[in-house]
Amino acid sequence: MFISRIRADYGAPSDKSPWGNFWFAPVGYRSTAGSRVTATSAMTLPDVLACVRVLAESFAIMPFELYKPKFGGGRTREHNHWLYKLIEKAPNRFQSPYEWRMMLAGHLALRGNAFNQIAANGAGEITELLPLHPDRMSIEPLDNGSFRYRYVDQNGQIIYYARSEIWHLRGISDDGYMGLSLIGLAREAFGEGLSMQDYSTRFFANDAKPGGGWIEYPGTFASKEAKQTFRDSWQDMQGGANRGKVAVLERGMKFHELGMNNKDSQFIEARGAKTTEIARIFRVPPHKIGDLSKATFSNIEQQSIEFWTDTMLPWARLWEYSMCFNLLGPDSDLDPEFDHKPMMRGDGTSRATRISTLVNAGVMTRNEGRGEEGYDPVDGLDKPLMPLNMTTVNDDGEPTVTKSAAPLPTLPPPAEDDQGADDSSARLARVLRSNAERLARRVVAGQPVPAQVLADALGITEEQAASWRPDPSDTVEAVTTAFLSLGDFA
Repeated sequence: MFISRIRADYGAPSDKSPWGNFWFAPVGYRSTAGSRVTATSAMTLPDVLACVRVLAESFAIMPFELYKPKFGGGRTREHNHWLYKLIEKAPNRFQSPYEWRMMLAGHLALRGNAFNQIAANGAGEITELLPLHPDRMSIEPLDNGSFRYRYVDQNGQIIYYARSEIWHLRGISDDGYMGLSLIGLAREAFGEGLSMQDYSTRFFANDAKPGGGWIEYPGTFASKEAKQTFRDSWQDMQGGANRGKVAVLERGMKFHELGMNNKDSQFIEARGAKTTEIARIFRVPPHKIGDLSKATFSNIEQQSIEFWTDTMLPWARLWEYSMCFNLLGPDSDLDPEFDHKPMMRGDGTSRATRISTLVNAGVMTRNEGRGEEGYDPVDGLDKPLMPLNMTTVNDDGEPTVTKSAAPLPTLPPPAEDDQGADDSSARLARVLRSNAERLARRVVAGQPVPAQVLADALGITEEQAASWRPDPSDTVEAVTTAFLSLGDFA
């Protein structure tokens, strides 16, 4: 009798057959408000249902990638690996990746735990991930300091799994074994919401009236039993299918309806505040579950971005680190990643500005920008652009690109006294011209040239070198000519 009353209290399934859920559903938590709170009963609250759907569906749509780092930097996609095929293609023979991810995300959101039975082949590759209901799972410690999983199937059979046979995703935990259930931690908030919803249902079932009142009777009843009989007949006449019918009173009786209404008790305002509270528990922006009371045109886009960075990114990291630790092993060099960047692209103008900035800066190629918008690649757009007003430097700190492509001035030919003098003069001219050009590039790039360095490079006195002053508008050609003029070489 006691168990039946508890089950009926929080709406557990009434199927009491051996294969039904009645005997395996958790009893739940009794809140101070009087409602018994379980994951199932909490989902009857529209706010809880909306939060769980937002979290589960948002996680299910994130693209999954498996990367392998390359020597020297960068990484390549590994689409032939068994983990990528499980997470992105087919986790098991019964569910699509979207259904499977959405189910596990819902388990995590409500219960703080999600379990999968690991099925592997002889080569050690995992072939299937079969979800197990967290309400049927428990952990049993072993004498050797480890633990095992105890699962009760729908037939009531107890199955024990070793740690290596279960992939356990756990949320925040206080013991490291099981994640904490949001339903248990916030049972008072959910219980209050269930009680308010129950009251609202009964209120509107009574034609949105308080339901109380009193009957004025100028005389007295003959006995207590006669008074009770009159009350019962009144309830039968005005309740149930007879609600709303015209009442006929005799002997000078008058009916007085209580004047208190729903708004006087601030009931509607209280239910609105409960929406914000539940959204806060699940860390979901209120506008995501239909509460636009605090949303404006200027902040709703930023709140949407913060949802992905502050709420969904930790969820993605939970899955990624768990894959590395439990499925791939700590010795693997593969990096699983759920990509949430496509969901943060904003409106069309913001996306165009972002892609244009990254392409013009050479961070991404034009075809990569086209790929983000879903366009096919075009031949010739796979090389990054290089801004012309910027350059790189070599190991000596010298610019590798000049600002001017104009030909440099040439020195006059040496006097042709003899062939040896001709060769020496030509070599000297090339050395001086090379030194002047190198120093000119440094000056144009904004790097100061000490007078001693300039004197040594051109074979002139330090006083001659110190007499030269740079002009910010000079080109490489003009500065080279000026340097050669210091030693009368131009």
